Amino acid sequence: MRHIKENGHFFPGSRTGVLLVHGLTGTPTEMLSVAKRLNKYGFTVFCPVLAGHCGTEEDLLATRWHDWAASAEQALLRLREHVDVTFVGGLSAGAVLSLYLADHYPLLVRGMALYSTTLTWDGWSIPKLSFLLPLVLRLPYIGKRYHFVEAFPYGIKNEHLRRRIVAKMQSGDTATAGHTHTPGVIIRELWRMVDAVKAKFPSIRTPALIVHADNDDIAGLRKNALYMQNRLAGPTELLRLYDSYHMVTVDQERHLVADATARFFQGRLEAEECADLAAAAKESVPGPPKDASRRDAGQTIVEPA
Repeated sequence: MRHIKENGHFFPGSRTGVLLVHGLTGTPTEMLSVAKRLNKYGFTVFCPVLAGHCGTEEDLLATRWHDWAASAEQALLRLREHVDVTFVGGLSAGAVLSLYLADHYPLLVRGMALYSTTLTWDGWSIPKLSFLLPLVLRLPYIGKRYHFVEAFPYGIKNEHLRRRIVAKMQSGDTATAGHTHTPGVIIRELWRMVDAVKAKFPSIRTPALIVHADNDDIAGLRKNALYMQNRLAGPTELLRLYDSYHMVTVDQERHLVADATARFFQGRLEAEECADLAAAAKESVPGPPKDASRRDAGQTIVEPA
C-alpha cells in the first residue's frame, strides 16, 4: 500500500480500478476495509481525500460542493492513469458524488456501488424536529453558527468499533475519524449537491449496486435507497443489510458489502479483463453466500429500473 496523507490511500492491482469516496466530514479511513478486500481480489483501489476534509473546520468551511465534486473528478482521472476500466463507489454523501461522476463521465464509469446514499436525513436517530432545519439555517445569525452534532450511535452498530471511533473523533484526530459536527453552511451545500444530482437521475444509465441497511440511523431505506432505485435510468441491484447501521463500510457486515461489490463489478468485465483481474488477485472473488436467503445474512434483489 502507498499512503499519501494529502491525497488518500492507493492500492495497486490489476488494470481494473475502483474509486471509493468517503462521506461528508469523513475520511478515507472509512473506506479502507472495503478497499483492502477489493484489492485482495485484484482491483486497483484509490480512496481520495475530498477538498476541505481531514483538516480543520476552517479548511472545510472554505469549500463548497463544487469543490468536493472537483476533487472527486480529479481523483477519478488520476486513477484512470493506472487502469483501463474504472468503477466508482461512495458512502453517504460520497455515494451522491459517485452518481455525479457517473453522470459527468458516462463513458468512463462502468458501474457504481452506492453505500448508504443520503438524499434525506430521516433515519431513526435524527431529531423529530429536523424538518425545521432549513428554516433555522436561513436565519442570519443562528444559521451561520449552527452545527449538526454527531450523536449516538454514530452510524455504527458494532459497540466495540463504535467506542474506538468515537474516542478518535473526540481526540480531534480529523485525519482518521473526521469531524464530530457539521457546520450549517456545509449542510446547505450538501442539500444543493443532492438537489443537483437528483435532477440527473432520469438520465443516469450506469449500472448501480445500491447497499443500504434496513435499520440505517441516518438515512432511511424508503426515501433514499428505494427512492433512488425507482428513478435511476440504468439497471440496479439492491443489497439490504440487517445487522448494520449507516456506516456499512466499517460496520458488522463490511465484508459482505465488499464481496457483493466485487461480484457486481466483476460481472461487468469482459473475459480478458476478468483474466487480468484474476492474475493480480490474492484470492478469487467469492460467490454469493449460501445463506443469502436468510434475513440476518442480507438479501440481494436485482431490479432493472
